[in-house]
Amino acid sequence: MARTLIILGIVLVAAGLLWPWLQKAGIGRLPGDILIQRDGFTLYLPITTSILVSVVISLVLWLIGR
Repeated sequence: MARTLIILGIVLVAAGLLWPWLQKAGIGRLPGDILIQRDGFTLYLPITTSILVSVVISLVLWLIGR
């Protein structure tokens, strides 16, 4: 369990450091992400981005666990 938490922490720190470049690459504004803007209200549901991040994290953890 400790190893998984350490790896997850490293992945989150790396994602945080790489976030400016990830936004330029289009991560966070993928087709399938929902954006609703009204006067004084903004709702953003990153559905496709969440699925993509989940698949990548699952793949990384699967590779580490082998």
